[in-house]
Amino acid sequence: MGDVRNKDTNGLKRTVAIVGLGYVGLPLALLFVQKGFHVKGIDLDRSKIEMLTNGLSYFTDIANKDIQAAIASQRLIPSDQYSLISAAEAIILCVPTPLTSHGTPDLSCLTEAAAEISYRLRKGQLIILESSTYPGTTREVLLPHLCKSGLKVGKDFFAAYSPERVDPGNKEYQMENIPKVVSGVTQVCLNRVEELYRHLFVNVHSVSSTDSAEMTKLLENSYRLINISFINELAMICDALGLNVWEIIEAANSKPFGFKAFYPGPGIGGHCIPVDPSYLVWKINQYGMNSDFIQISKAVNHKMPMYIIKQLKRHLSPLTLANAKVLVYGAAYKPDIADYRESASIELIHLLQLEGADAAYHDPYVPSIHAGGHKLESIPLTEETVKKMDCIIIATDHSSLPLPLLLEHASFIYDTRNVTYGATSKAKVLRLGGGEA
Repeated sequence: MGDVRNKDTNGLKRTVAIVGLGYVGLPLALLFVQKGFHVKGIDLDRSKIEMLTNGLSYFTDIANKDIQAAIASQRLIPSDQYSLISAAEAIILCVPTPLTSHGTPDLSCLTEAAAEISYRLRKGQLIILESSTYPGTTREVLLPHLCKSGLKVGKDFFAAYSPERVDPGNKEYQMENIPKVVSGVTQVCLNRVEELYRHLFVNVHSVSSTDSAEMTKLLENSYRLINISFINELAMICDALGLNVWEIIEAANSKPFGFKAFYPGPGIGGHCIPVDPSYLVWKINQYGMNSDFIQISKAVNHKMPMYIIKQLKRHLSPLTLANAKVLVYGAAYKPDIADYRESASIELIHLLQLEGADAAYHDPYVPSIHAGGHKLESIPLTEETVKKMDCIIIATDHSSLPLPLLLEHASFIYDTRNVTYGATSKAKVLRLGGGEA
């Protein structure tokens, strides 16, 4: 069925180009391949292109066999050359949109890609931006670059925005089953992106403008930032009151309406939640506005690693951090992935270093990190290693966490994820927001 429905009126197989083969672009490329499309995958990181060409995945939740199948079918052609986009009916931008060192939007990857596309843009092509960004980016940043081609949007070429909804490591929701929000610069542009994405996604949800679609993404991640930060604050409150925040969340979650459970942790990581709300704040600052909710939430989130340090100082006594050996379990910002962008674990390790602690970490997915200007390598987690540590901080709840090993041989465990709940331990166990076990 895939090959039949993905042929145009001339009987030619349909081809798309995806610029940026990261956490968003590569899964999207594989989904297009799965649905019968041919994909030109463009990324300027030559090491990624070489790995893909050799049938190797650089993400833990994408199997080598899936890459190998896509390459062997000749439906996925990875390259670092923009010249391949000329063969595509649609060009999808999945480029990084980080923050600058000043906390403002960094759209350099987007503008560079847009410039490359404008040199090669041909009539009939559809350009879709998927990168998270502030409302107005498609109209104010992407479109002016594309119009330098001399072609007219809505007539000669088509422009759209569709926010990515990738959740690395989430095995419950597959990409094609997550509703896809789409928008277009004109009605014809919207019609084009709707038609294309209906081949991939079970549910396509259209909105009235690219600005609305861009704002949708910022709403989703600001919502999560605010709620998780509030629960982190509640965990600190429960510590002070001698209450168990995990028990309280479970009780509140028994209500069938009006409540959605969020859970505390050492801080919020990844590209989306810590970054996207800052794009919104930057945008509304231009209108003389601010978001108290976002600013307060960011402040709470940023102080969580320091709060954990203060808790350790209290409960390690008479030992001090300056002469303690501390192991942080987990560098990734969430379970079962290798992504440690904006991870609270990195800041936590840096703070331990500043306190003079002998800080180390273990993560089965992250072989090395940089913290406080120092490169650290993940150390083996053995019985001997665990026994040497004065404290083990559980920062990431990987499914491979060897909890029995820690409970049997550690002297002190600080659990930020409640994974020790209900377990019997020889170690002293302290839980974030849950007190001493």
